[in-house]
Amino acid sequence: MSDIVERAFVRTEDGLVHYRSAGPITGAPLVLLHASPGSSRGLEALIEALHHADPERWILAPDTLGNGDSAPPSAEAPDIAWFAGSLVRLIDRLGIAHATLYGTHTGARIACEAAILAPERIGRIVLDGIGDYAPEMRALLLRDYAPEMQPDEYGRHLIWAFNFVRDQALHYPYFLRDPEHRLMTRAVPEAEEMHIRTLEVLKGLTSYHKAYRAAFAYPATQRLPLVPCPALFLDSRAELPVLKAKVRAFADSVPDAAITEVDPEPGSKAAAILDFLR
Repeated sequence: MSDIVERAFVRTEDGLVHYRSAGPITGAPLVLLHASPGSSRGLEALIEALHHADPERWILAPDTLGNGDSAPPSAEAPDIAWFAGSLVRLIDRLGIAHATLYGTHTGARIACEAAILAPERIGRIVLDGIGDYAPEMRALLLRDYAPEMQPDEYGRHLIWAFNFVRDQALHYPYFLRDPEHRLMTRAVPEAEEMHIRTLEVLKGLTSYHKAYRAAFAYPATQRLPLVPCPALFLDSRAELPVLKAKVRAFADSVPDAAITEVDPEPGSKAAAILDFLR
């Protein structure tokens, strides 16, 4: 448990939202948006690194609706625009007039769309691992990557969740278990981390798929040129090759964008983010 990161809930029109935060609650916050299928818990190390480097900055990291300890989305099949709208409704509820966004994977798509949706509210965005897909791969991911799940009377959903988390470290997509799709640069998480990540999936067992499917369906190639604010693309040395290959083209499509290569360690990302904000 972090000694720096605070946790709280706020009720919005979309339901109860859980978030993590650090720093003084003043000024325009840096809002961190996590990847699927986890929660803001996966951003705790980055929150701490940012706080150590800039203790006076307010850092806020909500659990996306349907993930972690936040309520499930009310929409049956929400798209990224819906999640972006829910983010704007959250900062409205917290009395935040302006914010900077950092998003990773699913969170990067939400950050991108929020900047388009509310340009008067979002000053800058940092995109860490945004991607897009050819039609065949998009259809495959939407069909097979995030199945709808329910508790099973024999506990089979518990075994599924553990293997779902583990297999994501072995192949991409995790369900294509052949040498072509084997991940050679990622270590399988240790037992304690596997346990925590599995619990995160189980928390959102019946709703985790909604943000995932919204992310896979998001047409980043068409939406990125509409981003009206300065954007920083983080090019992590440990990122999936399929995402690294598109960083330059994506950045070139945004009117005001830069690229920074970073190590996967939180300190490296924090330094790049804060340098961009300054």
